[in-house]
Amino acid sequence: MKRVRCPKCDHYIIFDETRYEAGQSLVFKCDECGKEFSIRMGVSKLRNTQKDENASLNQDSGQRTVEEAPCGSIVVIENVFHYKQVIPLHMGDNVIGRYQKGNPANCTFETVDPSVDLNHCTITVSRDKKGTLRYTLADNNSNTGTFVGDVELQPRERRIIDDGTLFTLGATSIILRRADSQE
Repeated sequence: MKRVRCPKCDHYIIFDETRYEAGQSLVFKCDECGKEFSIRMGVSKLRNTQKDENASLNQDSGQRTVEEAPCGSIVVIENVFHYKQVIPLHMGDNVIGRYQKGNPANCTFETVDPSVDLNHCTITVSRDKKGTLRYTLADNNSNTGTFVGDVELQPRERRIIDDGTLFTLGATSIILRRADSQE
């Protein structure tokens, strides 16, 4: 199931994308405001824009791009709509937050959840003495906090997390996936 947002009132309409082919145009009428709008099935322009912005930010800051260094990913599940997004991680600091054009965070995701800050938390990816990937989670002084399980991270607390760890930002759940477990 996919969802599409009304351009007038931001209400979501959910539909079964498997019934349509790539390139096919669909017309929707919003139940909330009555606005009619169309979409074309295929790759989201917004996701391409996000990838371009993140790639240019990584090049400007001298960081390696995601394609050069796969370091795992986070799976974002927005609880209200059950909308799933997979965001790749890279070595170093991965600042996680809500997507907004110009946001300097490098691991942003689309959400309408107002309890997710623009720069909510950070996952730092590094290697331990044995060369194994290590993931450290810290809250970025967010308004609603970052929770691992049912426990809120305290200010300046860093928590080592591993594959399958569930953490929550507002009403949005996120699951860490290691690079070697993504097959």
